[in-house]
Amino acid sequence: QVQLVESGGGSVQAGGSLRLSCAASGRTFTTYAMAWFRQAPGKERQFVAGISWSHSSTTYTDSVKGRFTISGDPAQNTVYLQMNSLKPEDTAVYYCAARRPLIVLAVTSAYDIWGQGTQVTVSS
Repeated sequence: QVQLVESGGGSVQAGGSLRLSCAASGRTFTTYAMAWFRQAPGKERQFVAGISWSHSSTTYTDSVKGRFTISGDPAQNTVYLQMNSLKPEDTAVYYCAARRPLIVLAVTSAYDIWGQGTQVTVSS
C-alpha cells in the first residue's frame, strides 16, 4: 500500500504560480495511476489532472489545460502539479490520489488512496 503526503500549497495573487508535491511512500508510485483532485468550499471534489506511467500519458480537466502541468520523478517517488496563471476560482484544497490499475479516471470513487490535502488560495 502506498501512502501519500502533499505539500506546496499556500496563498498567491491571481496570475501567480505554485508547485504542489505529492510524496509517495510504501511502494513505488509508478505502479499506480496518480491524480490531483481539488475541493472548493461547499463543492464536490473534482478531478484536476492525472498521469499514467504505463501509457506515458497525462490528462487534464478543461479548466486547467495550458496552465497546469502534472509530472513525476520516479527517483524521488514524487508527483508534482505545476500551477501557472492561477485564478481565484482555483482556490481549493488539493488532494493527491492513487489507484490501480494504471488507468487515470476522473472520478473520486475510482481512487482508494488519498493524501491529507493542501490548501491553495488565490486572491484577486
